[in-house]
Amino acid sequence: MSTFQHIKPAGKAQFKDRYTTKAAELLTPYKEGKKGEAAILGAPLSKPSISHSGASFAPDAIRRCLNSFTTYNIEEETDISSQKIIDFGDIAMHPTSIEECHQRIYQATKEITEAQAAPFTIILGGDHSITTSTVKAIKETRGTVGIIQLDAHHDLRNTEDGGPTNGTPFRRLIEGGHLKGEHLIQIGIRNYSNAKAYHDYAIENGVTVYTMKDVRQRGITELIQSALTHLEDKVDTIYLSVDMDVLDQAYAPGCPAIGPGGMDPDTLTQAVKQTIQHPKVQTMDIVEIDPTLDIRDMTSRIASLLVLNSLIN
Repeated sequence: MSTFQHIKPAGKAQFKDRYTTKAAELLTPYKEGKKGEAAILGAPLSKPSISHSGASFAPDAIRRCLNSFTTYNIEEETDISSQKIIDFGDIAMHPTSIEECHQRIYQATKEITEAQAAPFTIILGGDHSITTSTVKAIKETRGTVGIIQLDAHHDLRNTEDGGPTNGTPFRRLIEGGHLKGEHLIQIGIRNYSNAKAYHDYAIENGVTVYTMKDVRQRGITELIQSALTHLEDKVDTIYLSVDMDVLDQAYAPGCPAIGPGGMDPDTLTQAVKQTIQHPKVQTMDIVEIDPTLDIRDMTSRIASLLVLNSLIN
């Protein structure tokens, strides 16, 4: 051990306040038998994105941004400094094969779910193509899955034109028999962001679609409650999929598919907090952040806050 008084290991020389715990300090590497209040797994895949994307860098960026927050919630008057986020690390992706990457995501998700290290698991993408693999694994370990999808896009594109891209995850789940259309609730779908054919596909397959107009007129609290009520008696477990481009471009410059007319961070935060309070909601993914496009980590910081809110239940 170094005997130097004022020298710290490289990368550790940051200011330390004796009364302040940074949220990043809650991250605890997984060891067999270790338990926490939540668990995270990185799925750093962006090769299948239909647009330029550095989403493979997002898991590390989200973890790093936890240093932007303390563990004290002034509104709830709660301090979560004693809680743990079990960190399983990142899935090692195949350098060239998208199919192998998706298989590894499926296998890793199944393994960490079976490890039962925490009652709630957060998967950090990556682009939205990862969700096909994660939901397939959750279905095998926990039974029938219902999905609440916060997104600007349907992500029900056909696979003939481009294969298993980040625009196809929910169609692949439906057509693969892993998800019933009636068990998919989409919230935040935006104007001029989807083809009519895919909206028609959603309706024909029984998908519930709430647009941003619905969010503005009915309010996110009512929509989330409606979604939970619709699913809770029909499925064994509920999966929350958060595509960060559901946010307005003013708040999420780090999303590859930014656009106007989306949610603000408070609305998204409320949607996530309300959803994960339901006992059947056991898994969440956060996808579609490209840290190389972000401005001062604005988008990744919001994602980190969503991770933190998973501990307040």
